[in-house]
Amino acid sequence: MGSLLLGGLVFVFLSTATAIGLIVRGRLPDHHLNAESKDVIRLATAVVGTLSALALGLLIASAKSTYDNAEVEMRTAAARVLLLDRVMAQYGPETDKARQLLRELIEKRLSRGWSAETTDEASGKALGEYQDIEAVQGDLRALSPRDAVRLSLQARALEVSGMLAETHWLLVESGKEGLPWAFLAVLVCWLGLLFATFGLQAPANPTLLSILLVCALSVAGAIFLITDMANPYVGLIHVSDAPLQSAIERLGKP
Repeated sequence: MGSLLLGGLVFVFLSTATAIGLIVRGRLPDHHLNAESKDVIRLATAVVGTLSALALGLLIASAKSTYDNAEVEMRTAAARVLLLDRVMAQYGPETDKARQLLRELIEKRLSRGWSAETTDEASGKALGEYQDIEAVQGDLRALSPRDAVRLSLQARALEVSGMLAETHWLLVESGKEGLPWAFLAVLVCWLGLLFATFGLQAPANPTLLSILLVCALSVAGAIFLITDMANPYVGLIHVSDAPLQSAIERLGKP
């Protein structure tokens, strides 16, 4: 489900909960909403409000951490790609094919995007990304170093290419984790209860209704941020591929 759609559904749900509270308020006898009753309602909703605030804060912190980690991984991957290309360049012209494969791998990644599904899918004659990495490693293993310097460069190139392969599989595995949907569903139910009690206690005038709608929109915006940042390679708030764009301009140079 798209993050914008989910945020919109949360806004509709909270607005509906507020409307239900207003409708119930108009049908309850007056003594059900006297000062003592409202005090108890405020105390009870304070507990739910505190739990909701803690849960929302934890989800936002988790999503921000995921996004920051993805940014670091992007820069690290770009640096390793450049390092691998330079090590192969130092080895000599025997690595030209492997360097070309590396460039094609990065071009494919930039054109396909960063989701776990697109990186491994085959498209026509194009292989999955893990097969491209393995092809680069295969060319490196096939080299026959003539001296100790080239032997050291071959070992270093294989080490760095192994790190790139590891980064790929980490992306694939982390892409399957997703959001804690059960936790998020419980949180939205808590928030719906809070907004229903807001409607239950608030007189139906335009000012209060506007404030409640703005609050519902703010909470829906927070849910949107959580779901969008939890998938940092896709969506409206996504990690920039500028490091790889910069790296590809340097690939293949002598």
